Amino acid sequence: MSSGNKSYEIKVQHLARVEGEGGVWVKIKDGKIEYVEVNIFEPPRFFEAFLRGRSYLEAPDLTARICGICPLAYVMAASRAMEKILGIQLSEETDKLRKIAFYGEWIESHVLHFMFLHAPDFLGQHSIFDIAKENPQAVKDAVGLRKWGNRAIEIVGGRPVHPVGFRVGGLHRIIKKEELLPLLKNFNEVEKMARNLLEFVVNLPIPEIEYDLVLMSLKGDREYPILKGVVANNLGGEFPEDDLEKNIMVEQKIYSNALHYRLKNGRPYITGPIARFNLNYDLLAPEVKDILEKAGYKAPLKNTYQSIVARAAETYHAVLEIKKLIESYSEPPQPYIEAEVRAGKGAAISEAPRGMLYHYYEIDENGKIVYANIIPPTAQN
Repeated sequence: MSSGNKSYEIKVQHLARVEGEGGVWVKIKDGKIEYVEVNIFEPPRFFEAFLRGRSYLEAPDLTARICGICPLAYVMAASRAMEKILGIQLSEETDKLRKIAFYGEWIESHVLHFMFLHAPDFLGQHSIFDIAKENPQAVKDAVGLRKWGNRAIEIVGGRPVHPVGFRVGGLHRIIKKEELLPLLKNFNEVEKMARNLLEFVVNLPIPEIEYDLVLMSLKGDREYPILKGVVANNLGGEFPEDDLEKNIMVEQKIYSNALHYRLKNGRPYITGPIARFNLNYDLLAPEVKDILEKAGYKAPLKNTYQSIVARAAETYHAVLEIKKLIESYSEPPQPYIEAEVRAGKGAAISEAPRGMLYHYYEIDENGKIVYANIIPPTAQN
């Protein structure tokens, strides 16, 4: 390190409080960042390779093992892609069940991220345990809300981690409404926890800085996007989810095991909560926007540090949406739709908590997977 000309390097061999494994190298010259290298050293796992030759029915459960925090994002994307290939149209009630569980995943993942991994940095704390000493109620709310989100996954999917209740065409069994109603018991307390956590986050000391961000996410028509929508960016572009690969390009970095994706014009882009927030702000629940705007937040957010605000906003929104979905739910006549197997290809995007998750598959006339391509949000950000 040279203090005279303010030129030095920062090397972090292993980043803490992140989902995954990686390090970072930063070169600073004359007080300005000259070069940044993010090294994802987690080894490749070759999921697309071992999917080849497997039945289309296996894709959701196999790809779910890619992530222990957001397995449902993979289940949903794989299932929807196969359903498009086979021409399966889900009932509205089956769609509601998927959303209830998926919103539960958003809640547990978001709370883990913004309270346990992210908030300590803004408060100059070492960990969540330090926050608990000064604000025990916020930590209690975080633990309680994560538990409720996991319970939503468990009721619909059979268990909270790597749920087994979903399949191509629907679910393995019919979920009775009375099974869902316990989620609404003491709902006022659950909503209060989500509201308190959003108020906690909007009052964090977030650095004031603006960036020229390129953002991309699904864009909803009548509801905040979680499973369906067109792909949109803040440059004015829109296209169907099937056309994602036509609009981006992939790069391989010598220093990283992860692939990197950019727009066709070479510009990097961000996907995830801040992208969804900016492109779908009007579709957030009024209760959520009320807290945000009283604290001075609304779209567009131009500060990546403020992604923590978007996550907390989506968490409160997800809680409110689960209540609406349960109240309007009625049991479908059958748990799943069986379709005649045929050769074809199809793609689908789900909005994982971290951003757009893209699945593309080709299957043969026997329903065997002959090609697969999965683009996770971490490869895009």
